[in-house]
Order: sequence, then structure tokens, then C-alpha cells
Amino acid sequence: MRSFSLRAAPRKTFFFAALVWWLGGCTLLTSPRDAAAPAAAVRPAVPNFAAPRLEPLETRHFELDPMQELIGETQIIFARYENTFSAIERVYNLGYEEMRRANPGVDQWLPGEGTPIYLPTQTILPEAPREGIVVNVPAMRLFYFKQEKPKEAGAPPALKVSSHPIGIGVQGWATPFGEAKVVEKARDPVWYVPASIRKEHAERGDPLPSVVPPGPDNPLGAFAMTLSMPGYLIHGTNKPAGVGMRSSHGCIRLYPEDIEALFPRVARGTSVRLVNQPVLAGWHDGQLYLEVHPPLAEEEHDLVAEADAALNRALARAGTAAAAVQIDRAAIEKIVTEQRGIPLPVLRADRSLEQYLASARIVENTVPIAVAEETARLAEPAVNASR
Repeated sequence: MRSFSLRAAPRKTFFFAALVWWLGGCTLLTSPRDAAAPAAAVRPAVPNFAAPRLEPLETRHFELDPMQELIGETQIIFARYENTFSAIERVYNLGYEEMRRANPGVDQWLPGEGTPIYLPTQTILPEAPREGIVVNVPAMRLFYFKQEKPKEAGAPPALKVSSHPIGIGVQGWATPFGEAKVVEKARDPVWYVPASIRKEHAERGDPLPSVVPPGPDNPLGAFAMTLSMPGYLIHGTNKPAGVGMRSSHGCIRLYPEDIEALFPRVARGTSVRLVNQPVLAGWHDGQLYLEVHPPLAEEEHDLVAEADAALNRALARAGTAAAAVQIDRAAIEKIVTEQRGIPLPVLRADRSLEQYLASARIVENTVPIAVAEETARLAEPAVNASR
């Protein structure tokens, strides 16, 4: 199979350490007679505010077909004046960085009445065995795969996946990559504060106790699962606004409602794979998609080469050679440059990427004001320094 290469594109670096510290995405022709031809209808490149609002789609739980590579669907809401990204994220199963990358240039605290907000609720599944827990660290998303018994006698078991945003380790305390297992589970866990974290806090005048009991001040939240990687856990949080950010000392944190749902389903001994895949490619309904996230700040990545490789692997999975399809290289370059974390089509088409996004499903804005107020309260200045 012939591979293809792309022109290098600049890499964006995002700085949000201060926020982490506070928390602890026609051609015109003329006829031979020189008479003007009727203008072709141009597809809009912005969502239609007058379009009917549909019901939001499921974003957490999916049943997979054997060869399925994408889950979910990108959605759009129109903001109300009181909406914030933090409140929107919690309702639609998203994290802070996912929202910020998908909506460049939109103010997270004051998006503006009627502003279209893209919900990156579609994702390409990581290239990893579909069993147990798979964490794509740079995408800040956890997947839990499980074979479930069929509802009908004689039917094959169904493979299901749950998808959740996560918080990961800050720079200098990065979440590791590799393979592990769940070795212990604890409801209402006690946090035994590591000496390194106590030292760090003491040096900045914010001493911590050696033991934090269960309760609202415990950064582990109400549920925790210990990994075979010493010192690392998958747990809840008492600061939900830190989900979807680099906000921990290496542990993986979930929204309280997500860890509560996941905890009873995950058995001791469940495999956990932590992968480093900022670039993903996959097929859906005959179209090839590319999804690019910013790599971790402390790492060097050639995203162009990684996009090249990921797309060629996707072509190989489909039994298709690069020469047999029309790849839109300009689209690939744009996706790699913008790094919006949204799966976008790369086969040549009669519409731009902006037109593709504008045609996404427009859904009801179901963010209640009470959620916005509670999210703002939980995002008040506080150091949330769990492992």
C-alpha cells in the first residue's frame, strides 16, 4: 500500500497553568452566450439558528458493531446568556479542554446569547484492545469496554463501551503511559497524602495533613480504584471543574456521577491501558475521519507524520490503498493545525470543513441555570492536589 506525506504544520501550545492552580472545535461559470448562469446554492458555513432543536443524543454508553471505529455524533447548541463552558461540559459529558479546543475564540465564561457551541460528542476509538479500561491520555478521555450477556437466548454477547472525560496529571506530575490492572476498590476512600505532595504544599504556604478522611474535603471524591502502577488511582473529585484538564498529580479523575456509575461495573483485575494517541483516524459510513488533539506540552510530536501513519493504518484496515481514494490534503493540514479534537472528514467532498461542522445536529440547550451556578461555585479558588 502506498503511503502519503503531508506538509508540516505549526504546532499550537496552550497555556492554562494558572487555571489549574486555582482548581488544585462555487465556482462561477458563464454560458457560451456570456449570459450569467444561475448561482448555485451555497451551503452555509455557520449553524442555522432557525433550525428546529432536536433531542440531545446519548453521549456516555454505546453498543459497538464489530468493525465500528467511531462513537457518538457531533452536536451543536446555541448558548444562553447565563451559560458557561463548565456548566455545558457537565451536562453533555465533556471536559474543559475538549470544549475549549472545539470552540476556539469563544469566551468560556461569557459565550454570548445565541452563540453556536460545538459539542465534541463524537470520537474515534483508540487503537487498543477493546477490553477493560482504555485511557487516551492526551485526549483526556476514558473508555470502558465490556462484553455483556445478550437479552435474547442464542444471540451473541454485545460489546458495549462507556466514554467519559477525565482530569490528568499536571506538567511535572504527568499521568503515565503503559499497562496496569485494577487491584483495589474503595468506597468513601481515605487519602493518605504522599510526602512529596505535602512538601510541595508546605513550600508554598499551604500545608496539608498526612491523612484526609472521607467527606467533601477529600480530593478523591466518593469512589477510588487503585492501579497496579504504584501511587496511581482512578477516582472521583470534589472539584468537578478540574475534569477535562491537567489538574492532578498523575491520577485519573472523573465527574462524581461517572465514577459512581463506573465503580460497580469494574471488577478487581480489570485491565487498564493508558495510551498516548493525540492523532486518531477511522471510518464511518464510507467516510474516513481524522481527529487531532494537542499533545502533552512536555512532549515533542511530529503530528504530520502521525496523521500520515494513522490514516494509512485506517486505509489498511479497510483494505484500501491510498491511490484508490481521493484524500483532501488541504483538509488534513487544517485539521492537524487546528487540533480541535473533533473527527473531521478527509476524503474529497463538495463542502468545506466549516460547512461540515455547521451541518451537525442542532440540539436543545438543556443546561439548567442551577447547574451553571453550582459549577461556578465549585470552580472558586481552591487547590485540589490529589494524586
